Amino acid sequence: MIEFISQPWPWYIAGPLIGIVVPALLLLGGKQFGISENLRHICAMIPSKVAFFQYDWKNGLWNLTLIFGVILGGWIGSNWLRSSDPVAISEATQSDLAALGITDFNGLAPSDLFSWDGLTHSPGIILIVLGGFLVGFGTRYAGGCTSGHAISGLANLQLPSLIAVVGFFAGGLIATFFLLPLILGA
Repeated sequence: MIEFISQPWPWYIAGPLIGIVVPALLLLGGKQFGISENLRHICAMIPSKVAFFQYDWKNGLWNLTLIFGVILGGWIGSNWLRSSDPVAISEATQSDLAALGITDFNGLAPSDLFSWDGLTHSPGIILIVLGGFLVGFGTRYAGGCTSGHAISGLANLQLPSLIAVVGFFAGGLIATFFLLPLILGA
C-alpha cells in the first residue's frame, strides 16, 4: 500500500479526486475551496484594530483544518512517502532550463534557485522574496488563489474566476518566457 501511494499518481486519478472536493464542500454546507483565505483567518485570530481582520474567524475553522491537513499531508509525503524516482521533466524543458543555468533537477523545485543558498544571490532574492510578495499581493488583489479560482470558481461558473485564471496563465507565460531569462541573465 505504501508503495502505491508513494508513486506519482496519473492525472486520471488525481484530477477526479481533486474534482470531488468542490461538490463535497458545496453539499456539506455551501463552502468554497480556497487556501489563501486562511491567511486572513490567522491574522484575525490576533487582536487588531484593522477592520479587515475584525470578524468571527471561527466560521473559517473548517478551512483552517483543511490547510493544516494539506501541510501535514505534504510533510508526511515528503518525509515518509517520497519516491526515489526523480520528478519527470521532459528533455526539452531540461535543455531550456540548462540554458538559463539551472542544472539540478532532483527535487520538486530547482535547488539552484530555491534554497537558503539561493538567498545569497540576487536572482534567488528576486524569485523567492519579491516573487513571494507578488504572489501574496496578487492573491489578495484577485480575491483568491489559483486553487480557489480554478477549482471552485470555475466550477461555480464565476466570470471573475475565469478572468483570474486567464490572468494566472498569462502571468505564468510572461514569467517563463520573458522574466525568468531576464532575472537569470540568460
